Amino acid sequence: MNGGSLASGIRSRIEASIAVKQAILDDARLLAQIESLVASCVSALRSGGKIIFAGNGGSFADAQHLSAEFISRFQFDRAPLPSVALGVNNSALSAIGNDYGYEQVFARELRALAKPGDVFVPISTSGNSPNILAAVEAANGLSIRVVALTGAEGGKLQPRCECLCIPSSDTARIQESHILVGHIVCGLVEDMYFRGELA
Repeated sequence: MNGGSLASGIRSRIEASIAVKQAILDDARLLAQIESLVASCVSALRSGGKIIFAGNGGSFADAQHLSAEFISRFQFDRAPLPSVALGVNNSALSAIGNDYGYEQVFARELRALAKPGDVFVPISTSGNSPNILAAVEAANGLSIRVVALTGAEGGKLQPRCECLCIPSSDTARIQESHILVGHIVCGLVEDMYFRGELA
């Protein structure tokens, strides 16, 4: 690949990422869903609840990243906010996988840690990950709000919970937008919870 085609490849990927984000910006329903998720997170935290994330692969990294933003800080120094990323306890992960199968690694941990009033944010670009589907099924029996971050049409998650569907079928573009949405949620929750207003 010569310098010109390399530069073209870089530009085309940036343009593709921008196009997906512009589609999100133009989607009133999607923006309303983000707003609703922010409100649910603030309500859960004010009621003593927590925000729970789960995902596989890159989405597992995103789950840890977003949970860390709540626990540590995002935009300014403040008290920590309760949040959990499922699957980070390797002993529990391997024990559940060994004893019950990998499909149950998130569901079993969720049933152990979640309580009514929590918010669960499963992350799956395809919407078809078996362990995420099992976790959503578990969450639906626990009286907690579930809002999945997914892509395209939401996959098998779509009939099982509310899905915030990024308008793309490209995994990289979906993941880039998931972290954008996650950062928006973290920032607005932080503003509303600690300042009572949006900055």
